[in-house]
Amino acid sequence: MALVHYDEGLTMREARALYFEVNRFGADGGYGDAWVDFKLGPLPVPFPNTRARMRAVRYHDLHHVLTGYDTNAIGEFEISAWELGAGCKGFVAAWQLNLGGLFAGLLSAPRRTVRAFFRGRRSESLYGRPFEVLLDRKVGELRREMGVDAPPSSPTAIDVLWLALASLAGIVVGVLGFATALVVAPIGIVNLALRRHRARSAAEARA
Repeated sequence: MALVHYDEGLTMREARALYFEVNRFGADGGYGDAWVDFKLGPLPVPFPNTRARMRAVRYHDLHHVLTGYDTNAIGEFEISAWELGAGCKGFVAAWQLNLGGLFAGLLSAPRRTVRAFFRGRRSESLYGRPFEVLLDRKVGELRREMGVDAPPSSPTAIDVLWLALASLAGIVVGVLGFATALVVAPIGIVNLALRRHRARSAAEARA
């Protein structure tokens, strides 16, 4: 999917609506769904859309708009690394999901993942800010305030140390997450088959 440029004059509410539309997430971004799919290769593996995840993903989506990272696999690994660098504060679900994303990114796109982490270290995340207030802010205003477009600079020793610690934690979370995904993969197979059956039935009904 092509990257979308979000004009700096848009409000975050307007930019988020465009982000939902382009990525086909639905009018509410899928926040109200009971289950969410994580991809294990081509297989969608369903996991419960917990309250902790919903609390974190609202900010995560705004970060996509502000940083420009895509919603494909590599883009999600990049924004995972960026959020870890910028800090997820008290959002436990964000830490867990992002550590798994960092692990996957270091395996599949290490340079881009490391670059995104160090970019995050020069930035500030939105986690913990009053959410509804953020939606009325302008895209360009928030980008400047957060420092997402700050010029690249050489990482400090502290930056490298944080990356090393996050990588170690990411290995643990990633391995555990992969093992869990393998356990629930049969659910994903059944879920995918049911979806295809419903799609065929709907197409036959319209014919």
